[in-house]
Amino acid sequence: MPFALTGACVFDGTHILEGRAVVIENGRIVGLPFEKDLGAATERRKVEGLLAPGFIDVQVNGGGGVFFNDVRTAEGIKTIAKAHRAFGTIGLLPTFITDTRERMTEAVEAMRVALAARTPGVLGIHVEGPFINPERKGVHNPAYMRPMEEEDLAILTSLKEGRTLVTLAPERNAMEMVARLAAAGVLVCAGHTAGDYATIMEACRHGLRGFTHLFNAMPPMAGRDPGPVGAALDSNSTWCGLIVDGYHVSDAALRIAIAAKGTGHMMLVTDAMSVTGTDMTSFDIHGRTIYRKGGKLTTADGTLAGSDLDMASAVRNSVQRLGLALPDVLRMASLAPAAFLRLDHELGRIAPGYRASLVLLDDDLHVQKTWIDGEDD
Repeated sequence: MPFALTGACVFDGTHILEGRAVVIENGRIVGLPFEKDLGAATERRKVEGLLAPGFIDVQVNGGGGVFFNDVRTAEGIKTIAKAHRAFGTIGLLPTFITDTRERMTEAVEAMRVALAARTPGVLGIHVEGPFINPERKGVHNPAYMRPMEEEDLAILTSLKEGRTLVTLAPERNAMEMVARLAAAGVLVCAGHTAGDYATIMEACRHGLRGFTHLFNAMPPMAGRDPGPVGAALDSNSTWCGLIVDGYHVSDAALRIAIAAKGTGHMMLVTDAMSVTGTDMTSFDIHGRTIYRKGGKLTTADGTLAGSDLDMASAVRNSVQRLGLALPDVLRMASLAPAAFLRLDHELGRIAPGYRASLVLLDDDLHVQKTWIDGEDD
């Protein structure tokens, strides 16, 4: 039976609406009538705050105590999704970082099972490496890094449901591989790259769709050497992931990048690790201990290792630290990643026909409740 969420302001993806109800049936939005026009037969469920499209995070290494590389199972994926849902994320890509081919295969198979089970909030998989540049390794293990081969291509194009995102260094892989991935529907991003501007733009012409955590694990932009950052900001057909935590990128650099490219192709991401939703103070990656302190995750030598960030905090930081308008920020957290994933026909807006995957925020932009396909948490 249909029901209506009433009493909240509604951000529909474009405007903030007053006095509207969101009518939901069979997991979809069927209308946004004025509350006064609701029929007496429609069940009303009163909520308070701001109702917005739920957040979408395309880079999530873990959560709820689970690191995807270590727990390559559908149950592990479910735990990660549940942990991030508490922070408004209604759709995510669990992210498997640089590792062996065998473990990568296991991660893809786990995702196949999770998607078949319709695990709430799971939209597909992000494979970040091992096809990246050791010069820009970050916390990734260089022992596993290598160019992509035919066997890898077969694994990465094997999922028939959901979305597959692959982060690679274009300068370390054949452009043919970028093109073949893109032709198969895989979303390809440049990341952990030292490629020059020309190489990155060539990859864009072969189907590169985005940039993983812009600025991080890539050389800085310079006047005579714009590099990956310059290519990202100069390309109007790509999307960029941004980690807005005050540690990965300066607020000024973020504001400059957003002003250059516009908010429509900028996506908030967390790059979250297993600590999200827990009180953990440390964890291990490939035998290296990562420490959690002061909202930051680092190795003993201070190297950043993912982030201690959730999407609700990324939204608040974008408003409070960067000074961006709330509607723009909410689009960066929902509609922009939905468009990147080619899912903006059903996610990222509150409109008839769209999936009823929503977040309810209070005045301080803290999450009060979520719905995934009409089911509340």
